[in-house]
Amino acid sequence: MENLEQATAQGDLAGQPSVQQGHALDQVHEIVLSGCSPIPLANYLKALGILRLVAEQADPSARGFWRNDAFVLLTRLDAEALQRFFLEEYAPTPVLAPWNGGSGFYPGDNQSGIGPIENGAAARLARLRDAIATIRTVLRRRGLEAKPEGDAKSALLAELRAELSDEALAWLDAAVVLTEESPRYPPLLGTGGNDGRLDFTNNFMQRVVAVIDPTTGQAQEKTKALLGLALHGEARPGIPSAAIGQFAPGTAGGPNQTAGFDAKALVNPWDFILMLEGALLFAAAATRRLEHSTGGGLSYPFTVRSTGAGSGVAALSDEANARAEIWMPLWETPTTLTELKVLLAEGRVTLGRRPVRDGLDFARAAAKLGVERGISGFQRYAFLMRSGKAYFATPLNRLAARRNRAGDIIDELDADGWLSRFRQFCRSDGSTRLASLVRRLEDALFALAGTQGKDPLAVQRVLVILGEAQRYLATSPKAREACPPVPQLSARWATQANDRSQEFDLAAALASLHALRQREDGSTRRVLPMRIHLAPEKLDLEHKHRQPAWDEQATHQVTWGAGRLEDNLIETLQRRLLEAERLQLVDKPFAFDHAASASAIAAWLEGRLDHARLEALVPGLMLVRIPRLASSTTETVPLPAAYRLLKPFFCTDAQLREVKLLSADSQLPLRADFIRRLMAGRTAEALDLAVRRLKAYGVAAELKGLRRGAADFPDGRRLLAALLVPLRDDDLKGLLPKPDPMEEQKNEGV
Repeated sequence: MENLEQATAQGDLAGQPSVQQGHALDQVHEIVLSGCSPIPLANYLKALGILRLVAEQADPSARGFWRNDAFVLLTRLDAEALQRFFLEEYAPTPVLAPWNGGSGFYPGDNQSGIGPIENGAAARLARLRDAIATIRTVLRRRGLEAKPEGDAKSALLAELRAELSDEALAWLDAAVVLTEESPRYPPLLGTGGNDGRLDFTNNFMQRVVAVIDPTTGQAQEKTKALLGLALHGEARPGIPSAAIGQFAPGTAGGPNQTAGFDAKALVNPWDFILMLEGALLFAAAATRRLEHSTGGGLSYPFTVRSTGAGSGVAALSDEANARAEIWMPLWETPTTLTELKVLLAEGRVTLGRRPVRDGLDFARAAAKLGVERGISGFQRYAFLMRSGKAYFATPLNRLAARRNRAGDIIDELDADGWLSRFRQFCRSDGSTRLASLVRRLEDALFALAGTQGKDPLAVQRVLVILGEAQRYLATSPKAREACPPVPQLSARWATQANDRSQEFDLAAALASLHALRQREDGSTRRVLPMRIHLAPEKLDLEHKHRQPAWDEQATHQVTWGAGRLEDNLIETLQRRLLEAERLQLVDKPFAFDHAASASAIAAWLEGRLDHARLEALVPGLMLVRIPRLASSTTETVPLPAAYRLLKPFFCTDAQLREVKLLSADSQLPLRADFIRRLMAGRTAEALDLAVRRLKAYGVAAELKGLRRGAADFPDGRRLLAALLVPLRDDDLKGLLPKPDPMEEQKNEGV
């Protein structure tokens, strides 16, 4: 789309000369069509129909765009001339479907529309009459007196394609796509131009007769006033009762549509006519872009398989009976009919190199597509079975099309096909638990795609559910056969999820824990990432592009269960110490990429944070390569004396040397007796043991006063879990009181 200036009644289209007032046919007018809105689908298609008809039959330079949920038409016609065009000049497109029962071409069909048109003389309806005559000839030649089926239907469609005029072919191309196997039906127009027993074409002709006298071509007096309602939403009495089908659920009639028990379907005949005229714009794209997508669906402009997530309106149970989803583009730049046709004809949406398959794929791809093609947003519709077996074009959510960095991180879930494979497995398994899990994941991904990546909590919600998914995969051999592990996620996930909260600070620090194993050449290698405790994996972080894979021999490394966070962390601590011994690591397995603030640790120990949130965040963040993150605060707060005495044992010797608590050749081992005492709640014994060992291993600190102030910590298991959280160097430096020089000299003299 071109970047054109918006024209007003006093302005001009870009590149066109200014004209004096009074020359109505040369001046460009901005007409706000309040009766044309993105919802319902009938009103959206009506806007496209108005632009198409005006551009083809009255003003080739006409342009249109969306503003404030209304369609704006830029045209040389003023508002009065626009109405006069539709009332006096508009020539309907041949919209005919002799392949359908109820189309008007067979005995027993409703003849109230086709009959008067066929027998009339109005010049405006000549194209319709000619197309009807051509179809009658073809039907007689084929000896058809009833709706054809099977091969007879395919043969009729093929002959109609050869015989009909270009104007009449527009509808055939919109409603039916001929393939080598059998006709296919784009969902926008039901099953070949009908919805159940409602034939759109016969109703179209009935509505044409309602607004145009088939004999004289003049506007029918009783429906003149309804044109203003169709264009501008002006209130008018006397809307007739008639069916509109799937396009406007609110006026389709039925139970609970009015104050009584039941309501008749009401439709403005102009709405119905202009709606189908707009649907014709999808014709060329359907024939030119014939191909099959996954699941046997037809590739059609902005149309994908339905996803029962992301809106709160549909459910996973709707997917089986839904026809499809269609994402109708919205644009804010004045656009010609030719430009709009190009947009719709190229309405193929891709994720990377593959076409999008469903609504979630489309939500992820919409941002890039919109940026590239001048689209400002999409109104999402699903053709869902409602009110018995009738289909309604149900409006779901609307998505802005802006560059979305959230889409980049979601793309990482496609590694090894994980996201599509997991979604497919959850749907095929039949488990209520899995159905709930995948619905929550899809809802969270829809929400994340709509935030442009600027909402840390939206990223966190996805991570929490990914952690649950990995935990489920860990417990189900059947699931592991169907799906690989959740991919190793990049640091961008952590950066975008960081809301500077203490809960996130702690969770990220725990998730970043790993160990370093020394190679023969003196270099080190990362081992024991936290995610191996979530599910049985083999993971080589030395290769940045290699994704984790299942290792059924590694189940002994899995420690994370459904219990409390403290219990899981203690199990993990014990396993890490055993693995460190097995791998003969030279240092404790407490290396880290991100360290939490002392204030966050103090808040956890004192019970001042959202424990459930912390517990939910840790597994998801285990799947992320955690970078060094901005901390929740730089504030220094006092930590309990019990924590301060014990923390050095839960730090790597390398960190203790870095902050000068250990000399260059010293070590401070962590032994199992510490852990047993804390697990049993015998913190006083653990503290006494800590003082003795700190002295024995030469830790440079004054410990007597600190031990005297260290009360027994009331929750030994929480204390033990908190000791596993990496602590920043600056906070570690001030953790233990510095030794008294006078006391050192006295001891040296002795």
